[in-house]
Amino acid sequence: MAPKKLLTLIFTGTLFLLSASAQPAPQTARQALLEMFFSKTPGTFEKHLPQATRAALQKSRATTGPSMLDGFSVITGQLTARGIQLQTFEAGPTLMSIEDPQAHSKFEITVERDDLRGDDDEIELAFHGYKDGETQNAGAKVRLTLTMKQEAGSWQLNEVMVAVGVSLTDPALLKALATGFKGANAASSQMSANPPSTVTVTSTMRTANETSALSGIRTIHTAEVSYAATYPEHGFTCTLSDLGGMGGGGGSNEHQAMLIDPRLAAGRKNGYVFTLSGCDGNPASRYSISATPADPSSGTSAFCSDESAVIRFSADGKPGSCLSAGTPVR
Repeated sequence: MAPKKLLTLIFTGTLFLLSASAQPAPQTARQALLEMFFSKTPGTFEKHLPQATRAALQKSRATTGPSMLDGFSVITGQLTARGIQLQTFEAGPTLMSIEDPQAHSKFEITVERDDLRGDDDEIELAFHGYKDGETQNAGAKVRLTLTMKQEAGSWQLNEVMVAVGVSLTDPALLKALATGFKGANAASSQMSANPPSTVTVTSTMRTANETSALSGIRTIHTAEVSYAATYPEHGFTCTLSDLGGMGGGGGSNEHQAMLIDPRLAAGRKNGYVFTLSGCDGNPASRYSISATPADPSSGTSAFCSDESAVIRFSADGKPGSCLSAGTPVR
């Protein structure tokens, strides 16, 4: 073979190999799972749900406003802003780790099993809690099995199964029982006034309310932009009821724009109070919005924003602190 032809073949083969290696590897089911919960791109959670589930959520959103699922990606930013370290891992035995250095606590989700069978991938997860280096599971073993399926070239979360096992001879459980019985008399009054189940439910509700508040602010942002475009002589509005009017009958107008649901238009939804202020000029070119917990059990953080659409939060729950020096939600 002529040297020139040989060099041409070598060069062509090299280009082919480089081109092939440059192609990104297809997303794994595990990567899709992490993207669902931790991506900062809006809509990513629902992207990995089955088509039928997405359709049902879209119908629900048409009547109730944005889903609380829209706020999942915000949780990571809130944890980071509060000094809590969160890490995710696309490979290895650990899927996610959350560590609070101030409280000397750590929470891990580990991958116990990852069975890939063609277009199905069954991932079994286990949960571990630690305080001052000691396990806090008290003998309980929680397993979450997620079945991921390929649909239209993307991994979808198709099925969720939860299993809880408790060994009555587990040393951790026996230690917890012994400690609990020794301190029962001293702690009985405190437990009666504030049972653990109440604390857990309250914490969960606060998180749900804060996620809903973030969704509410985003909804109002979208409505304000639409309102100003529809009524340019008015600009933005500082009257929430102007953005509402759904179900009120008649057509839309500047005092009944039909852009947000009735509860949000009334200024109170899921434990948070929403307030518009700061509209200036005619037409108004600016506005501010705040969402504050109606009471301490509703939430701990205040959220706020303005026409820039940058959302901030204040851990003290006060709208003034948020508007003046709030920390951006990432």
